[in-house]
Amino acid sequence: MADTRPTVWVSQPLIDAAIAPLRDRVQLRTTDTVTAWSPQQIAAQLADVDGAIITLNERIGATQVADAAQLKVIANVGVGYNNLDVDALSAAGILASNTPDVLTETTADLGFALLMATARRITESERWLRDGQWGQWSFQTMLGADIHGSTLGVLGMGRIGQGIARRGAHGFGMKVLYHNRSRLPADTEAALGATHVDLDTLLAQSDHLLTVLPYTPASHHIIDAAALAKMKPSATLVNIARGGIVDELALADALANGRLAAAGLDVYEGEPNVRPELLALRNIALTPHIGSASLATRTAMVQMAVDNLLAGLGLDGSPSRMPSAINADAALAARATSDNKSGKR
Repeated sequence: MADTRPTVWVSQPLIDAAIAPLRDRVQLRTTDTVTAWSPQQIAAQLADVDGAIITLNERIGATQVADAAQLKVIANVGVGYNNLDVDALSAAGILASNTPDVLTETTADLGFALLMATARRITESERWLRDGQWGQWSFQTMLGADIHGSTLGVLGMGRIGQGIARRGAHGFGMKVLYHNRSRLPADTEAALGATHVDLDTLLAQSDHLLTVLPYTPASHHIIDAAALAKMKPSATLVNIARGGIVDELALADALANGRLAAAGLDVYEGEPNVRPELLALRNIALTPHIGSASLATRTAMVQMAVDNLLAGLGLDGSPSRMPSAINADAALAARATSDNKSGKR
Protein backbone atom coordinates (compact mmCIF):
# COMPACT_ATOMS: atom_id res chain seq x y z
CA MET A 1 0.00 0.00 0.00
CA ALA A 2 1.40 3.37 -1.04
CA ASP A 3 2.55 5.75 1.66
CA THR A 4 0.47 8.89 1.22
CA ARG A 5 2.10 10.88 3.97
CA PRO A 6 3.77 14.14 2.86
CA THR A 7 7.52 14.02 2.20
CA VAL A 8 9.80 16.35 4.16
CA TRP A 9 13.49 17.13 3.63
CA VAL A 10 15.67 18.20 6.58
CA SER A 11 18.72 19.94 5.13
CA GLN A 12 21.21 19.57 8.01
CA PRO A 13 21.68 17.50 11.17
CA LEU A 14 19.56 19.22 13.81
CA ILE A 15 18.33 18.07 17.25
CA ASP A 16 17.21 14.45 17.00
CA ALA A 17 14.78 14.65 19.92
CA ALA A 18 12.91 17.53 18.27
CA ILE A 19 12.87 15.94 14.82
CA ALA A 20 11.87 12.44 15.99
CA PRO A 21 8.10 13.13 16.36
CA LEU A 22 7.94 13.84 12.63
CA ARG A 23 8.79 10.25 11.74
CA ASP A 24 5.23 9.06 12.40
CA ARG A 25 3.63 12.00 10.61
CA VAL A 26 5.64 12.38 7.40
CA GLN A 27 8.05 10.57 5.11
CA LEU A 28 11.26 12.04 6.46
CA ARG A 29 14.40 12.58 4.42
CA THR A 30 17.16 13.61 6.82
CA THR A 31 20.78 14.66 6.34
CA ASP A 32 23.26 12.82 8.55
CA THR A 33 26.34 15.06 8.17
CA VAL A 34 26.83 18.80 7.83
CA THR A 35 26.56 19.42 4.10
CA ALA A 36 27.38 22.37 1.87
CA TRP A 37 24.55 22.02 -0.62
CA SER A 38 25.02 23.64 -4.02
CA PRO A 39 22.11 25.63 -5.48
CA GLN A 40 21.51 22.80 -7.94
CA GLN A 41 21.50 20.18 -5.18
CA ILE A 42 19.01 22.22 -3.15
CA ALA A 43 16.74 22.44 -6.19
CA ALA A 44 16.98 18.67 -6.64
CA GLN A 45 16.11 18.02 -3.00
CA LEU A 46 13.09 20.32 -3.14
CA ALA A 47 11.78 18.98 -6.44
CA ASP A 48 9.78 16.10 -4.96
CA VAL A 49 8.98 17.10 -1.38
CA ASP A 50 5.99 18.71 0.29
CA GLY A 51 7.98 20.53 2.97
CA ALA A 52 11.49 21.31 4.11
CA ILE A 53 13.22 22.28 7.32
CA ILE A 54 16.32 24.28 6.43
CA THR A 55 19.02 26.41 8.04
CA LEU A 56 20.68 29.70 7.14
CA ASN A 57 23.21 27.69 5.08
CA GLU A 58 20.62 27.01 2.38
CA ARG A 59 19.80 29.92 0.09
CA ILE A 60 16.46 29.41 -1.61
CA GLY A 61 14.97 31.54 -4.34
CA ALA A 62 13.02 31.22 -7.56
CA THR A 63 15.56 28.90 -9.20
CA GLN A 64 15.52 26.44 -6.31
CA VAL A 65 11.71 26.12 -6.29
CA ALA A 66 11.09 26.33 -10.04
CA ASP A 67 10.49 22.57 -10.30
CA ALA A 68 9.12 22.04 -6.78
CA ALA A 69 5.51 21.53 -7.84
CA GLN A 70 4.33 19.95 -4.58
CA LEU A 71 6.35 22.10 -2.16
CA LYS A 72 4.04 23.82 0.31
CA VAL A 73 6.20 25.03 3.19
CA ILE A 74 9.80 25.90 4.06
CA ALA A 75 10.53 26.13 7.79
CA ASN A 76 13.73 28.11 8.39
CA VAL A 77 15.54 27.34 11.66
CA GLY A 78 16.63 30.83 12.66
CA VAL A 79 15.17 34.22 13.37
CA GLY A 80 16.92 35.80 10.38
CA TYR A 81 15.78 34.73 6.93
CA ASN A 82 17.87 36.69 4.45
CA ASN A 83 18.75 33.28 2.98
CA LEU A 84 15.20 33.14 1.60
CA ASP A 85 13.82 35.08 -1.36
CA VAL A 86 10.47 35.61 0.33
CA ASP A 87 8.90 37.31 -2.69
CA ALA A 88 9.79 34.36 -4.91
CA LEU A 89 8.41 31.87 -2.41
CA SER A 90 5.21 33.87 -2.01
CA ALA A 91 4.72 34.05 -5.76
CA ALA A 92 5.07 30.27 -5.91
CA GLY A 93 2.50 29.82 -3.12
CA ILE A 94 5.12 28.42 -0.74
CA LEU A 95 4.77 29.28 2.93
CA ALA A 96 7.91 30.31 4.80
CA SER A 97 8.54 30.65 8.51
CA ASN A 98 11.30 31.51 10.99
CA THR A 99 11.93 30.92 14.71
CA PRO A 100 11.74 34.22 16.61
CA ASP A 101 11.46 34.79 20.38
CA VAL A 102 12.86 31.44 21.56
CA LEU A 103 16.47 32.53 20.97
CA THR A 104 16.21 36.09 22.29
CA GLU A 105 17.79 35.70 25.71
CA THR A 106 20.45 33.20 24.63
CA THR A 107 21.58 35.46 21.80
CA ALA A 108 21.57 38.48 24.09
CA ASP A 109 23.77 36.49 26.49
CA LEU A 110 26.27 35.83 23.73
CA GLY A 111 26.21 39.45 22.61
CA PHE A 112 27.04 40.61 26.08
CA ALA A 113 29.67 37.91 26.51
CA LEU A 114 31.34 39.07 23.31
CA LEU A 115 31.15 42.67 24.50
CA MET A 116 32.93 41.72 27.72
CA ALA A 117 35.53 39.61 25.93
CA THR A 118 36.22 42.48 23.53
CA ALA A 119 36.38 45.27 26.11
CA ARG A 120 38.53 43.31 28.55
CA ARG A 121 40.72 41.72 25.86
CA ILE A 122 39.88 38.19 27.01
CA THR A 123 40.67 36.25 23.83
CA GLU A 124 43.74 38.38 23.15
CA SER A 125 44.99 37.72 26.69
CA GLU A 126 44.46 33.99 26.38
CA ARG A 127 46.38 33.79 23.10
CA TRP A 128 49.21 35.84 24.64
CA LEU A 129 49.34 33.53 27.67
CA ARG A 130 49.20 30.32 25.59
CA ASP A 131 51.99 31.64 23.38
CA GLY A 132 54.23 31.78 26.45
CA GLN A 133 54.56 35.55 26.51
CA TRP A 134 53.60 35.98 30.17
CA GLY A 135 56.99 36.24 31.85
CA GLN A 136 56.00 38.38 34.84
CA TRP A 137 52.92 40.11 36.19
CA SER A 138 52.88 43.71 35.03
CA PHE A 139 50.75 46.64 36.10
CA GLN A 140 50.16 47.62 32.48
CA THR A 141 49.50 44.19 30.98
CA MET A 142 46.39 43.94 28.80
CA LEU A 143 44.72 47.15 29.94
CA GLY A 144 41.19 47.12 28.61
CA ALA A 145 38.05 49.22 28.90
CA ASP A 146 35.53 49.26 31.73
CA ILE A 147 32.02 48.05 31.06
CA HIS A 148 30.29 49.19 34.25
CA GLY A 149 29.27 52.83 34.12
CA SER A 150 30.19 53.20 30.45
CA THR A 151 27.90 54.09 27.54
CA LEU A 152 26.34 51.16 25.69
CA GLY A 153 25.06 51.79 22.19
CA VAL A 154 22.53 49.40 20.65
CA LEU A 155 21.92 49.63 16.92
CA GLY A 156 18.63 47.84 16.33
CA MET A 157 16.25 47.62 19.27
CA GLY A 158 14.20 44.52 18.63
CA ARG A 159 13.82 41.71 21.13
CA ILE A 160 17.53 40.85 21.24
CA GLY A 161 18.58 44.48 21.37
CA GLN A 162 16.24 45.03 24.29
CA GLY A 163 17.73 41.99 26.04
CA ILE A 164 21.20 43.50 25.69
CA ALA A 165 19.96 46.89 26.89
CA ARG A 166 18.48 45.31 30.03
CA ARG A 167 21.73 43.55 30.80
CA GLY A 168 23.70 46.75 30.35
CA ALA A 169 21.42 49.09 32.28
CA HIS A 170 20.35 46.83 35.12
CA GLY A 171 23.34 44.52 35.39
CA PHE A 172 26.25 46.88 34.80
CA GLY A 173 24.86 50.35 35.42
CA MET A 174 25.54 51.42 31.86
CA LYS A 175 24.06 54.44 30.16
CA VAL A 176 22.12 52.94 27.26
CA LEU A 177 21.60 54.72 23.95
CA TYR A 178 19.87 53.16 20.99
CA HIS A 179 18.97 53.84 17.39
CA ASN A 180 16.15 52.00 15.70
CA ARG A 181 13.96 52.39 12.63
CA SER A 182 11.05 53.17 14.96
CA ARG A 183 11.22 54.52 18.48
CA LEU A 184 10.08 52.33 21.36
CA PRO A 185 7.12 53.36 23.55
CA ALA A 186 8.11 55.62 26.42
CA ASP A 187 7.28 53.01 29.08
CA THR A 188 9.48 50.43 27.33
CA GLU A 189 12.34 52.92 27.14
CA ALA A 190 11.93 53.65 30.83
CA ALA A 191 11.93 49.95 31.75
CA LEU A 192 15.09 49.40 29.72
CA GLY A 193 16.78 52.57 30.91
CA ALA A 194 17.37 53.41 27.24
CA THR A 195 17.42 56.71 25.34
CA HIS A 196 16.67 57.01 21.63
CA VAL A 197 19.22 59.00 19.59
CA ASP A 198 20.06 59.50 15.93
CA LEU A 199 22.70 57.30 14.34
CA ASP A 200 25.46 59.90 14.38
CA THR A 201 24.96 60.50 18.11
CA LEU A 202 24.95 56.77 18.76
CA LEU A 203 28.25 56.38 16.94
CA ALA A 204 29.88 59.37 18.60
CA GLN A 205 28.86 58.69 22.19
CA SER A 206 29.01 54.90 22.52
CA ASP A 207 31.88 53.36 24.43
CA HIS A 208 30.64 49.95 23.34
CA LEU A 209 28.43 49.58 20.26
CA LEU A 210 26.45 46.41 19.47
CA THR A 211 24.72 45.87 16.15
CA VAL A 212 21.53 43.82 16.43
CA LEU A 213 19.48 44.95 13.44
CA PRO A 214 18.08 42.80 10.61
CA TYR A 215 20.10 42.54 7.42
CA THR A 216 18.38 44.33 4.53
CA PRO A 217 19.62 46.28 1.51
CA ALA A 218 19.19 49.43 3.60
CA SER A 219 21.38 48.09 6.43
CA HIS A 220 24.11 46.68 4.19
CA HIS A 221 27.45 48.13 5.41
CA ILE A 222 25.66 50.59 7.64
CA ILE A 223 28.86 50.42 9.67
CA ASP A 224 31.31 51.52 6.99
CA ALA A 225 34.49 53.62 7.01
CA ALA A 226 32.52 56.83 7.46
CA ALA A 227 30.55 55.41 10.39
CA LEU A 228 33.69 54.03 12.04
CA ALA A 229 35.35 57.42 11.72
CA LYS A 230 32.57 58.90 13.88
CA MET A 231 33.28 56.50 16.75
CA LYS A 232 35.71 57.11 19.59
CA PRO A 233 39.17 55.61 19.02
CA SER A 234 38.74 54.02 22.47
CA ALA A 235 35.40 52.41 21.54
CA THR A 236 34.60 48.78 20.84
CA LEU A 237 32.23 47.32 18.25
CA VAL A 238 30.37 44.00 18.47
CA ASN A 239 28.33 42.52 15.62
CA ILE A 240 25.90 39.67 16.34
CA ALA A 241 23.41 40.58 13.59
CA ARG A 242 24.57 39.56 10.10
CA GLY A 243 27.97 39.91 8.50
CA GLY A 244 26.84 42.34 5.82
CA ILE A 245 25.95 44.95 8.43
CA VAL A 246 29.65 45.81 8.83
CA ASP A 247 32.15 46.66 6.11
CA GLU A 248 34.78 44.19 7.29
CA LEU A 249 37.67 45.67 5.33
CA ALA A 250 36.94 49.12 6.75
CA LEU A 251 36.72 47.58 10.24
CA ALA A 252 40.04 45.75 9.82
CA ASP A 253 41.68 48.98 8.70
CA ALA A 254 40.30 50.94 11.67
CA LEU A 255 41.46 48.27 14.13
CA ALA A 256 44.91 47.96 12.58
CA ASN A 257 45.51 51.70 12.59
CA GLY A 258 44.24 52.59 16.06
CA ARG A 259 41.02 54.29 15.00
CA LEU A 260 39.00 51.73 16.98
CA ALA A 261 40.17 49.94 20.11
CA ALA A 262 38.70 46.48 19.57
CA ALA A 263 35.90 44.50 17.99
CA GLY A 264 33.97 41.27 18.49
CA LEU A 265 32.28 39.40 15.66
CA ASP A 266 29.97 36.39 15.70
CA VAL A 267 28.87 36.81 12.08
CA TYR A 268 30.73 37.37 8.82
CA GLU A 269 29.86 38.53 5.37
CA GLY A 270 31.34 35.47 3.65
CA GLU A 271 30.86 32.94 6.42
CA PRO A 272 32.08 30.35 7.04
CA ASN A 273 35.06 32.08 5.39
CA VAL A 274 36.59 34.83 7.52
CA ARG A 275 38.69 37.54 5.93
CA PRO A 276 42.43 37.11 6.52
CA GLU A 277 42.59 40.81 7.38
CA LEU A 278 40.43 40.06 10.43
CA LEU A 279 42.23 36.86 11.38
CA ALA A 280 45.55 38.70 11.44
CA LEU A 281 44.41 41.21 14.08
CA ARG A 282 45.18 40.82 17.78
CA ASN A 283 42.44 43.20 18.96
CA ILE A 284 39.42 41.27 17.76
CA ALA A 285 37.39 38.46 19.34
CA LEU A 286 35.93 36.01 16.83
CA THR A 287 33.26 33.35 17.35
CA PRO A 288 31.69 31.06 14.69
CA HIS A 289 28.06 32.29 14.59
CA ILE A 290 27.08 30.78 17.96
CA GLY A 291 24.61 33.42 19.11
CA SER A 292 21.78 30.95 19.75
CA ALA A 293 24.02 27.96 20.47
CA SER A 294 22.75 26.55 23.71
CA LEU A 295 21.23 23.07 23.72
CA ALA A 296 17.95 24.27 25.19
CA THR A 297 17.56 27.12 22.72
CA ARG A 298 18.56 25.17 19.63
CA THR A 299 16.08 22.44 20.67
CA ALA A 300 13.33 25.04 21.03
CA MET A 301 14.19 26.49 17.62
CA VAL A 302 13.89 23.11 15.91
CA GLN A 303 10.64 22.41 17.75
CA MET A 304 9.22 25.71 16.48
CA ALA A 305 10.31 24.85 12.96
CA VAL A 306 8.58 21.47 13.28
CA ASP A 307 5.42 23.17 14.53
CA ASN A 308 5.54 25.58 11.59
CA LEU A 309 6.05 22.73 9.16
CA LEU A 310 3.15 20.66 10.47
CA ALA A 311 0.78 23.61 10.40
CA GLY A 312 1.94 24.60 6.93
CA LEU A 313 1.21 21.09 5.69
CA GLY A 314 -2.21 21.17 7.33
CA LEU A 315 -1.33 18.34 9.71
CA ASP A 316 -1.72 20.48 12.85
CA GLY A 317 -4.22 23.25 12.36
CA SER A 318 -4.46 25.56 9.37
CA PRO A 319 -1.59 26.82 7.18
CA SER A 320 -2.78 30.33 7.93
CA ARG A 321 -2.09 29.65 11.62
CA MET A 322 1.58 28.74 11.40
CA PRO A 323 3.21 29.88 14.67
CA SER A 324 5.67 32.19 12.94
CA ALA A 325 4.81 32.46 9.26
CA ILE A 326 6.68 35.10 7.30
CA ASN A 327 4.46 35.31 4.24
CA ALA A 328 1.17 33.52 4.97
CA ASP A 329 -1.17 36.06 3.37
CA ALA A 330 0.84 36.47 0.17
CA ALA A 331 1.63 32.77 -0.27
CA LEU A 332 -1.89 31.55 0.39
CA ALA A 333 -3.32 34.20 -1.95
CA ALA A 334 -0.93 33.11 -4.71
CA ARG A 335 -1.81 29.49 -4.05
CA ALA A 336 -5.54 30.22 -4.27
CA THR A 337 -5.08 32.10 -7.56
CA SER A 338 -3.11 29.19 -8.99
CA ASP A 339 -5.72 26.67 -7.85
CA ASN A 340 -8.51 28.70 -9.44
CA LYS A 341 -6.66 28.90 -12.74
CA SER A 342 -6.07 25.17 -12.76
CA GLY A 343 -9.65 24.41 -11.82
CA LYS A 344 -8.88 23.08 -8.35
CA ARG A 345 -11.44 23.71 -5.60
